[in-house]
Amino acid sequence: MKKLSRRLVTLALSGAILGGCISALTASAREPYDVYNYDRWGEAIPSQAGYIAERAVSGYDLGVGAFESPSDIFCDHNDIFYVVDSGNDRIVAVDSDFREAVRVYDSFTMPDGSRTKLKNPQGIFISADNDLMYIADNENARVLVCDMDGNVQREITKPDSEIYDQKRTFLPQRVIADKAGNVYIVLGNITTGAAMFDPEGEFIGFYGANRVQPTAEIVSRYLTSLFTSEEKRARRARNVPTGITSFDIDGDFIFTCTSSSTQTTDTVKKLNAAGNNIFASNDYTYGDYAPMYDTSQNKLLAPAIVDIDIAEDGNINCLDFTTGRVFQYDEDCHLLFITGTLAKQVGGFDHAAALESKGENLYVVDSRKDTVTIFTETDFGRIVHKATAYYNAGYYEEALEPWLEVLKRDGNYWRANVGVASALLRKGDYEGSMKYAKLAGMGSIYNKAFEGYRMEFLKKHFGAIFAVVAAVIIALLALGVAMKKRRRALAAEAAVPADADIATLDLNKGEAAEALQALEAEAKADEEAARLKAEIAAGKTAPEAKNEEREEEQHDDGPETR
Repeated sequence: MKKLSRRLVTLALSGAILGGCISALTASAREPYDVYNYDRWGEAIPSQAGYIAERAVSGYDLGVGAFESPSDIFCDHNDIFYVVDSGNDRIVAVDSDFREAVRVYDSFTMPDGSRTKLKNPQGIFISADNDLMYIADNENARVLVCDMDGNVQREITKPDSEIYDQKRTFLPQRVIADKAGNVYIVLGNITTGAAMFDPEGEFIGFYGANRVQPTAEIVSRYLTSLFTSEEKRARRARNVPTGITSFDIDGDFIFTCTSSSTQTTDTVKKLNAAGNNIFASNDYTYGDYAPMYDTSQNKLLAPAIVDIDIAEDGNINCLDFTTGRVFQYDEDCHLLFITGTLAKQVGGFDHAAALESKGENLYVVDSRKDTVTIFTETDFGRIVHKATAYYNAGYYEEALEPWLEVLKRDGNYWRANVGVASALLRKGDYEGSMKYAKLAGMGSIYNKAFEGYRMEFLKKHFGAIFAVVAAVIIALLALGVAMKKRRRALAAEAAVPADADIATLDLNKGEAAEALQALEAEAKADEEAARLKAEIAAGKTAPEAKNEEREEEQHDDGPETR
């Protein structure tokens, strides 16, 4: 009976493992691309999918006719999606299941009661703090601020300010607003950061400008300018940074991305209220580690991050236009998953334009296919996200079991090895932590674990170690004393040469004289010793002689007395 029970348990476990493998293979097989990730050395390796393409939705599917070059998508606090249908000059509101359109915004009411229409809108943002809609109306050179019924509250246009170059046009591409009502606008022809306006629409200045990447050519120009005249400096071409492409807001921070394929500085930034980049000191790569080779153009294509989205759990989603892929990072910018590709099938893109997330799903806009592709989270992705949430919150021990489950499904998943190493370090399993830290190539964790392992070893074997050290010290001291006596004896023997060696001494150097003096001194010492011995012997015999004389005198006097 016991054998039968064991067999049944074994079969059940085998079935569960086989089912998991089959589901993983099925998930990969459904994608029109090879799922991969990167190891500790930056090499692309096969991996499990974190998301799979569920379906692609067109305007026809939503009952509003075909989309035409959609450019942006946003999900508000009520779980309503807003698709910017740029070619049709409208905003399409879609239900939370992305099955049906609930409203189409194609005209708006101005404060004076007149009606106005959009012209090639490019971006949209819905504020959860004031229930206002912000629309980047590109070719009308304005940003409309209106309520959810389409009534315009304010119209932000080109500012009349010395700070803003009046020679440049006002072409809004993306727009967001913070909790205080300040409005930030990405302008297509401005590279000095996002234009910032107060809640009343007054221009404040520019926010979050990118830095110029310090290439060898730029450094050379700067050094040369130190030795040139003011006139030549004025005529010298200026180094202009790349502009912001898109952004998203999460609490008190604004995340920006840049689609430049020639500059890697400030590709992704996390800006605080003062406009300082929290990621400035981080040396991270966003997108593929190596450039993509395009056979049709016969050239390498570097990543171009065209949109960024901050998920509810704090993960950072970056959309790469070059490869048509979504790169998902945790809040510390560690790579979690890579999803999508350039392809005609569902899950692939022709012209990836915008990105949004809600719950377990990702929504990607393709402005050439005129669709929105919905990706849903896999079981593997769910486990990774659970472990990541625990880990980033500081609950390392709680994250241990999910990380171990991740390694069962994908033994090469780098982030899991880091998580297990950290969890074991916190639990005091230093030897296990060293093992996983070595697999992850995390020297900092390994060093901490090694320190703990060393202290634990010393505490456990302190008595034996102390005894061995004490024995070694005593042995060394005894050996030192013996060696010291031996050196003294050898020195004494070397100081007095033997009689047989006198003839071999060098008379020119006075060695014979010194030897004779030594022998004379030795002879004198021997004579003195003999004399002392004789005196001692004499001192002992004198009392005996006196006693004999006394006995003789008594013997002689005896008869006379009688």
